[in-house]
Amino acid sequence: MPRSSHYTGLTGVSDDQPVKAGVLLVNLGTPAAPTAKALRPYLAEFLGDPRVIEYPRWLWQLILHGVILRIRPPRSAHAYGRIWTPQGSPLRVGSEALAAGLQTELDQRAPGPIRVALAMRYGEPSVAHQIEQLQRDGVRRLVVLPLYPQYSATSTGSVIDAVADSFKTLRWPPELRIINDYHDNPGHIEALAQSIEHWWAANGRGDKLLLSFHGIPERYVQAGDPYFQQCQATARRLRERLGLDESQLLLSFQSRVGRERWLHPYTDATVRELAAQGVKRLDVACPGFAVDCLETLEEIAMQNRDFFIEAGGQELRYIPALNDSAGQVSSLAALALRHMQGWPEAGA
Repeated sequence: MPRSSHYTGLTGVSDDQPVKAGVLLVNLGTPAAPTAKALRPYLAEFLGDPRVIEYPRWLWQLILHGVILRIRPPRSAHAYGRIWTPQGSPLRVGSEALAAGLQTELDQRAPGPIRVALAMRYGEPSVAHQIEQLQRDGVRRLVVLPLYPQYSATSTGSVIDAVADSFKTLRWPPELRIINDYHDNPGHIEALAQSIEHWWAANGRGDKLLLSFHGIPERYVQAGDPYFQQCQATARRLRERLGLDESQLLLSFQSRVGRERWLHPYTDATVRELAAQGVKRLDVACPGFAVDCLETLEEIAMQNRDFFIEAGGQELRYIPALNDSAGQVSSLAALALRHMQGWPEAGA
């Protein structure tokens, strides 16, 4: 007797059903609510990912479930509560707006049909659910676009894992292309530069511009992760485009946890040092985040603003992420279409 199938298939598919291409945007994810109850499963999934925490599994599971998930959810819930909006999580709302904008842009620029969907690496909607839904919608060619401009095994690498796990369950997976990074893509750099210039035109220019990227442990880079070099490349290209020198545009890394050494200089230490050196107005942008989220709205615009003022500075001004701006929508559309070359839906 044959065993029951482990693969998900489609039945009743008509030969005349139009074939579509798809673009799956993937962002980090968010809890469903700013509560400790909602944070526990979200953090368990996020921090339980071996791509994120490279410790021996047995040891990390003891630490995660024995200590961290007992302590961190209430603290994280408080932080999320400071930025939560009536519409929900800023990351979820902003990512949905970006996906909608990209759909409109691709509808205008390509013959199609191209279907845009949004997934979260942790939380809902999951990568597996969205890929299965795209398949049901007739998508036979798929581009996966993780919303991480700089590649890291902790972010884009984890998305690739989730896509691979999803494909393992499909009887007839679609053709697949994955965009590893776009850290030095000219359209992306131009979108970042114009966003900063427009913000300066409306608000004036601070004494210095600090680019704060999410940190990772140094040992990950020593093991071959290209993230540090790609952050430096983004900063260098943006510095050149804005016509600034190394004393005017600085680079730092935020969000470190634990006791081991992470990429440095650290953002919190940097803003304090700049204030102590006499910098009064500090502008901060976060080019590693496609959409505003906890790390930008609470950690930078609130926590580090307080650190800067307490150390003697007058004003720390956070320059918003690109979000669903025309510049980001246009640059991501061009990026997706370039990776669709040869597919009829892209007009190539």
